[in-house]
Amino acid sequence: MRFFHSLFLAFVLSLPARAQQLTIVHARIIDVATGAIRPDMTVVISGPRIVRVGPSAKVNPKAGRVVDARGQYLMPGLWDMHTHVYFDGTANAGTDLILPLLLANGVTGIRDMGSQLDSILQARTAVAAHRRLGPRLVVSGPMLDGPKSPYKAAIPVATAEEGRQAVDMLKARGVDFIKIQSYVPRAAYFAIAAEAKAVGLPFEGHVPDAVSAAEAVAAGQRTFEHLIGVFEASSTDEARYVAGGEKSPGRLLATYDAAREAAAVQLLAAHQVWQCPTLFWERGQWLVDSIAWRQDPDLAYAGRSWVAQRWPKAQASIAQTLDAEPRPVRARFVTHELDLVRKLHAARVGFLAGTDAPAGVDVLPGVSLHLELQRFVAAGFTPLEALQTATLNPARFYNRLQDFGSVAPGCLADLVLLSANPLADIANTRRIAAVVADGRYLSRQDLDQLQERLKQVAAGK
Repeated sequence: MRFFHSLFLAFVLSLPARAQQLTIVHARIIDVATGAIRPDMTVVISGPRIVRVGPSAKVNPKAGRVVDARGQYLMPGLWDMHTHVYFDGTANAGTDLILPLLLANGVTGIRDMGSQLDSILQARTAVAAHRRLGPRLVVSGPMLDGPKSPYKAAIPVATAEEGRQAVDMLKARGVDFIKIQSYVPRAAYFAIAAEAKAVGLPFEGHVPDAVSAAEAVAAGQRTFEHLIGVFEASSTDEARYVAGGEKSPGRLLATYDAAREAAAVQLLAAHQVWQCPTLFWERGQWLVDSIAWRQDPDLAYAGRSWVAQRWPKAQASIAQTLDAEPRPVRARFVTHELDLVRKLHAARVGFLAGTDAPAGVDVLPGVSLHLELQRFVAAGFTPLEALQTATLNPARFYNRLQDFGSVAPGCLADLVLLSANPLADIANTRRIAAVVADGRYLSRQDLDQLQERLKQVAAGK
């Protein structure tokens, strides 16, 4: 373990301690708001921010590193809006595998939805200070879950008072928001919502089993993860589910009601409740018995224990719980999910790209975000709209358009340089030529070296 840590220390120390002046010339800049491409542009970066953008013929770099991006496409860095960096059985890989693997795949920002508190707070500070390699972090710390939560990265909550105490403790420790999990009891949920509002923390996450989607909207929940709550609201059995009745893909399909779904979609649109559907993870969850993850070309980046123990165990466990419902029924539910996403998108409900990495089977940090964007296209999004879920929309979500979501003067220098146009094919987001993270430039050679180190680290995890 000490050997792998030294590998990373050497790599981090090889990068500039602080962002320095960098000029990218002859780039094609992608405007992710409009889809326009500005050819032959120069971007000047000083420290962590972009200071000038203009035609290459008119901007003459006078200092610092100059990168010729002729024929390449420059766009804002990507955000994964649902991660678990220090989560249960994969927590020991958070620092030297998960965080740098995200960055190596062009992910320059993450919303972490449930991790060990001390570890994730330390990571947020260390990455910001350039002492640790990774994306910038917005964090919840541990999730708030029910009294019998199966997760280590969760605070068990049984009563309203325990819910309020958990919110107050997390506020005092400096988290950015509260993450709600599925098993939070009804009374505790409303107490958490009220306390989060009182102390000025957004609360986001699952719609708990004991709460309806309409009640979560009324309570001010800012995001719905995995489309949980929307499926139930679209069922004639919603009240039974909220009362504790068993639910499953087959049951939700059998009790689906188009009018109820339309009403739920309009409610979410009217209240601007963001959706983070984790579509790649969802497909793997419901069709876990058909995932050929051993043939994944990126398997070398998975921790050895994930491949040897965690994924086979999870695959067998999930498959056993789903055994009562035939695979064609579950496949129909996955198609139903895409159809629901299409309807929400048509109603102008906002979407955020998130993966749940590394919590699922074959959900590799960084890699899975690119596959998530492809799932959005499968749901009917244009490549531009899919790209917005990981660039412009996170900036809108955080009300930080002055910092993120565009290649413009004043914005933070979190950028990805691609060798092919992602607006022509969303799969081109994987054609990464370079990454700029908080002003620090990682060339393709740097990324290749990093990825080779990550394979070594993964072999020891």
